[in-house]
Amino acid sequence: MAQDGELRVGQALGPYDIEALDTPAEELANSHLDLGSVLVPVVEGGQVTVEMSPDHQPEGVYLVTPVGRISVTAFAAPKSPGLWREVVRELASSLRDDGATTSVEDGHWGREVLAEVPGAAHRFIGVDGPRWMVRCVASGPAEAAEQLAQLARAVLAESVVRRGKDPVPPREMLPIVLPPVLADQVAAAQQQMFGETGAEAGEPAAAEPVPASEPVADTAQAQPADAGDRVPGGALDQIEQATVVTEAPVGDAGGAEATADDASDASDAETAAGVAPDSGDADEAPPSSGSAMQRFRRRRSKN
Repeated sequence: MAQDGELRVGQALGPYDIEALDTPAEELANSHLDLGSVLVPVVEGGQVTVEMSPDHQPEGVYLVTPVGRISVTAFAAPKSPGLWREVVRELASSLRDDGATTSVEDGHWGREVLAEVPGAAHRFIGVDGPRWMVRCVASGPAEAAEQLAQLARAVLAESVVRRGKDPVPPREMLPIVLPPVLADQVAAAQQQMFGETGAEAGEPAAAEPVPASEPVADTAQAQPADAGDRVPGGALDQIEQATVVTEAPVGDAGGAEATADDASDASDAETAAGVAPDSGDADEAPPSSGSAMQRFRRRRSKN
């Protein structure tokens, strides 16, 4: 039990700044997915998914759950608070322009943006911290929206931000560094994607894949003191069993994602796309699998 004055994970008092946290980073290895700038608690019975962009780069890391999928991202922010309030206005406007029905609700940390499209609901939750802003996006079937919202808040309450000391312009996303095991899986997927691209063009496959991530000194990840102490189904197991998504499955029932990958330009439709799910058999894929962002880009290219 934490003594008076100690701030430790497990108290649901986050999102935490790692500089103020008394929990050693090594102890988080079995409970959190360490992405360098943000450590996200994995969900029991969930799965980690890395989504690849059309140019073969990691585009997003998600916690896939039976009721939807969740992503947590950290951004640089000014010393004075209030960035999330600005983003809320921009985000809600952009989502409405993209055809979503939007509303702003009062949540545990303040304003939350809810975007609804046919069959899917997307919730954006943001929190201002010391020189950072963290944003959680939860997307899934409309019928599970409330359950997913509760789960997303629980994840955010135990997330940890590692801001680092390097100067970063406000609103810029803090660097994501994949865990080594996950980076290896992404590299293998890149090799396969490049090979398939080369084969289609009648060219030899690329000898080396593009690096999945670049190490950053201020976001160096801690390794577990003893990997043998891993918790079954915990973060280490979920990382090893992660899925790399290179293309949205056919018949995706609920992978429609409303994202704001660049908080500094929420007016760009690609950063806040409310996309209705593709038609198809809902039993062909888990409700939270797939990539609506990839489908949205393809639709835009046809227009």
